[in-house]
Amino acid sequence: MIIHAGDVSYRGKRAEIVDFLTWFSNLPFRYKVFIAGNHDFFFEQEKLKAIEELIPEGIHYLNDSSVIIEGITIWGSPITPWFYSWAFNKQRGASINRHWQLIPPNTDILVTHGPVYGIHDVTINGQHVGCRELLKKVTEIRPKAHICGHIHESYGNVRRDGIRYINACVLNEFYEPVNRPVVFDV
Repeated sequence: MIIHAGDVSYRGKRAEIVDFLTWFSNLPFRYKVFIAGNHDFFFEQEKLKAIEELIPEGIHYLNDSSVIIEGITIWGSPITPWFYSWAFNKQRGASINRHWQLIPPNTDILVTHGPVYGIHDVTINGQHVGCRELLKKVTEIRPKAHICGHIHESYGNVRRDGIRYINACVLNEFYEPVNRPVVFDV
């Protein structure tokens, strides 16, 4: 299985999305799952029907939704705390927490574009930009893994309190592809 944690495009243009979906559909994985990210305006602005028509057979696009694959429940969301003027921004507090309340308690793998507060969330300026409300939800439901990718300079893979936290961003803060994909077992 391959899971992509968002930013499948640079500026969210339809042509970029089509290129990504063509590439992604041809990868040699039985299961393919992805979420959009803050660069992916197309997914925020288009109607669901138009999005569904573009996604090839065998690819699971998650948007505050889940899929069960071979008994593993994967839930995904593109939502991030407000970060400049990008896609899928929500204000911290009640506005963003509405999305996290949708996460089922039996989630095995949680995929959100943004990180939880305090883990893989430090920007190049030294600021923690992760979501406190998401951290509370992750601590409550205790998935086996939480995958994000939003903060390029916080790439990494750590285990805390039995939960694997992965920032799988392959690009660094200069948008150079320097990080290797993270491989793990559930």
